[in-house]
Amino acid sequence: MGGVVAVTGATGFLGRHLVRALADDGWTPRVLVRRDPIHPLWRDVEVEVVAGDLRTPGALERLSRGAEVVVHVAGLIKAASLDGFNAVNSDGALAAARAAREAGARFILVSSYAAREPALSNYAASKRAGEEAVLADSPHALIVRPPAIYGPGDTETLEIFKLAASSPVLPVLSPTARVAMIHVHDAAKKLAAYCKDPISGLVELSDVRRDGYTWTEIMSAAAAAMGRNPSLARLPGGSILAAGALADAWSFATRTPSVFGLGKARELLHADWTPSSAPETERVPSVFGLADGFADTVDWYRKQGWLP
Repeated sequence: MGGVVAVTGATGFLGRHLVRALADDGWTPRVLVRRDPIHPLWRDVEVEVVAGDLRTPGALERLSRGAEVVVHVAGLIKAASLDGFNAVNSDGALAAARAAREAGARFILVSSYAAREPALSNYAASKRAGEEAVLADSPHALIVRPPAIYGPGDTETLEIFKLAASSPVLPVLSPTARVAMIHVHDAAKKLAAYCKDPISGLVELSDVRRDGYTWTEIMSAAAAAMGRNPSLARLPGGSILAAGALADAWSFATRTPSVFGLGKARELLHADWTPSSAPETERVPSVFGLADGFADTVDWYRKQGWLP
């Protein structure tokens, strides 16, 4: 294949795996980074590097020049205000789309399921605003919404496994809510497939279970991956919302943005985070379900010394 695919957010969790998947498919990855990237996943990969970030004058133009595809993975997951989120998730996405269009490259925006429900949180509102801004500028762009992503290298899901390893009781949220999940290897391979087999419009990814999982299934699978069988206890929705409000108050008082707050609590309590798009638009089928995906992830954590 041999063409160039440019990637923003390449040093993040999904971005690192996407660069690897692109190289495995024969592409030359080009990444926008503030410093030279060194990561074990890229040990045998030739990566072109453009120095800078989304705000560096001319960086997006240099990133896009000569590329066949630009994949915009960069995003902000915590900010003090909607304006703070929009500066990256909306304005940054639009700037990347414009640079791709002017360079004659196809554009893929990695968004989020949260964009379906912009009223839930500032993060969700900014992801929807980013989608709308990109489509207004580049109507033939592809918007890809992944669900919750986990897998080797993820520090967020790690905390669930640590809790499962040590606690006799695991919390669960709404018994009726359903949540789609995807292993990072599957998410990266699907994104790489869109680079060589282009479509436009909107796609929502998932793993092999497109109807998603209940919170009981998710926590039970995490415990099983750790070889544990703890009790499960439901957390009332009101207590989660209260904890989110307290987290926001602390963030405001300390001027330290946090991922968890009232908006994130609303997202966690939402009843349906399962895909609405047709499965055939995913092109590459998922390999992992939750049980084997969690097992693979825990195995990686243990090899790295992150879990006992």
